[in-house]
Formats: sequence, structure tokens, C-alpha cells
Amino acid sequence: MGFNAFDYKCMARALQLARRGLATTHPNPRVGCVIARDSEIVGEGWHRKAGEAHAEIHALNDAGDKAVGGTAYVTLEPCSHSGRTPPCVDALIDAKVARVVFAIEDPNPEVNGNGFQRLQKAGIEVQSGLMATEAKDINAGFLKRMRRGRPWVRIKLAQSMDGHIALANGSSQWISGSESRADVQNWRARSDAILTGIGTVLADDPSLNVRNGESVNQPARIIIDSHWRTPVNARLLNLAGNVLIAGLKEKPVPRALRKTGADCIGLPSFEGRVDMDAVLCKLAERGFNEIQVEAGATLCGTLIHQGLVDELLIYQAPIILGGAAISPFALPRLDNMDDRVHLKWVDSRRIGKDMRFRLRPARS
Repeated sequence: MGFNAFDYKCMARALQLARRGLATTHPNPRVGCVIARDSEIVGEGWHRKAGEAHAEIHALNDAGDKAVGGTAYVTLEPCSHSGRTPPCVDALIDAKVARVVFAIEDPNPEVNGNGFQRLQKAGIEVQSGLMATEAKDINAGFLKRMRRGRPWVRIKLAQSMDGHIALANGSSQWISGSESRADVQNWRARSDAILTGIGTVLADDPSLNVRNGESVNQPARIIIDSHWRTPVNARLLNLAGNVLIAGLKEKPVPRALRKTGADCIGLPSFEGRVDMDAVLCKLAERGFNEIQVEAGATLCGTLIHQGLVDELLIYQAPIILGGAAISPFALPRLDNMDDRVHLKWVDSRRIGKDMRFRLRPARS
């Protein structure tokens, strides 16, 4: 049995609801749910915060008795295990819905098809795959963490038309316009953490916090600092939110740095610096889904070269900085065109005077 136009309408609305949780649900996935009966939407809900009711519960409460015999449209397979909240499949069964349509399976080992099976055993018609691409995009970080034990890594940068991120003297304020900088705040807000390198901390003393005028949970701030050089008076150490510093485990952490309250994590080395794959593994273990990288050419180049980047968020301003300016990625010299880093377009749009591009590695 396929899907009709009303099915698409309901799932599109569920996806719209799921996006309301972009900045609030981590480490949980963003999920939306719509309850419909007799070609009418009778209930809506979305997961708002970890530890609180899931999307299905909000939608069932909204629908009340109208859920009986209806269809539940959910952007992710309903959970079948007890965590901080009871299983959503039990609530759907108790509500006597006749049909459940979900966009994608939940790769969490505690779910991963069990929700589907339990609903079917209860006599409920179950279908999956409706608008799966859109659902995967909303939860790219959660899905990657569950499947591969790594968070989704997104590099954000602002560059000139000639592909530079700063003048030769390091000056970069401001390449992009105010509208682009406001847009960046929304991408920060949906991230579990903002990651930078010690070079950026020493040169710019950034805040790396969310400043969009809304009440949000501040993402963690992560500094890659192999030799534990972070100044104790660094701005990001004195703002709300958690700070993690990743350095070499064989190097002693200065006592003054520990006293700041930052979580200093000793990790193995790779080519003389902190092993970035080990960093990402550690962050996934701690429940981080999405990491936004706002760093200089060295760290961004390392992540690209090691194949650890999932997405690029590039704001290109209509300016030219000249040949001596700094490029965004410090990469090894290429002598063979076959070694190029290939990217694929996700989307592009005008943001004020700038263009914003989203690209992803074109991996085989």
C-alpha cells in the first residue's frame, strides 16, 4: 500500500513540528507527531526537551478520544523501551489507533525495529519510509551517533569571493554581514557543542555562545588544545555553559586550568596533535549529536583531510581580500587532480548581502 496526498500533508506537518525542537531536545532526536482521522488532523505534538513527554504523547493528549481508529504520523519510529519516559508504542496501542506511519527507523539499539514489531503484533497497520530524506536531515547527528559512534561535524566559515577567511595579519571582523551573523546564531543553537582550536582562542578570544535573544540551552564549547595553553581568563571559560578542553594525555594539565572548572580531557596523539577521531568518539560517548566547528585553517584542514567532516556551512560575502589573505583550509599540496576533495550541493540561499552555501562531502 502506497501513500496518498493526505499522508504526505500529515507527515510534512509532523516534520514541521519536529523542527521546533531543533535547539532543545539534545541528546534526544527531534520528533514530531500528527494524529489524523477521517482526513482531518485531530492532534499534534513534538518532543520539546529530553526527559519530558515524547511527540506521540503530546499528540495523543491533544487528540483525546478522536485518536481511536485514527492514524499516527511520526517522524521517527516510536520508542519501545522505558527510559526517562514510558514506551510510546504502549501509548499508541492503548489509544487504539488503527495505523501508524513513521518516516525512518530509530537506529537506537533499544528501538531499531522493535517499535514496528510491537505495533504490528498489537494488530496496528504500520508503514515506514514516508518523507524519509527530510526526516534524516533533521536528525543527521542523532542517526550518525547511533550508527557510527560519532557526532555530525559541520564546519562554519565566512569567506570572501576569492576564497579567503582573513587578511594576512589575521583580521577577519567582519567578512560576513549582520544578517549572516544572526543566521549563525540559529545554527549554533541547534548544535550540542561549538568546537574551536587553541589558535583561534589565543588570536580572537571568542565567546562561541548563542546570542539570538531567545532562552536556549547554551551549547558546550570545546577547545582543541594539545599542550593545554588555554588562558585561564579566556572569555569562553567565563560564560554560561560547559567547556571541554581536549589535550594530549601525556602532557600534564596546569593546575590553574583545572581550577577554572573546564573539563580537561586527555586523549591520544596523531601526528603530534590530539587525535581528532578520538575527540569525536569521546563526544559521542557523552551524547553529543551535532558539533559546529568555528576554527582556523589548520584545524578545519585537518578535519577535511582526515574525512571527519559531514557538512560545510559557508557564508560568502561580496568582497575581495587579495592574494596574501588566509585560505579556509590548510591542506597538503595536491599534485594529482584525482586527489581533489569532492563536495555535493545541499542548498544555497541569499542571506542579506551574502550567499549561504551548504555542502557535504561526496563520499562514495
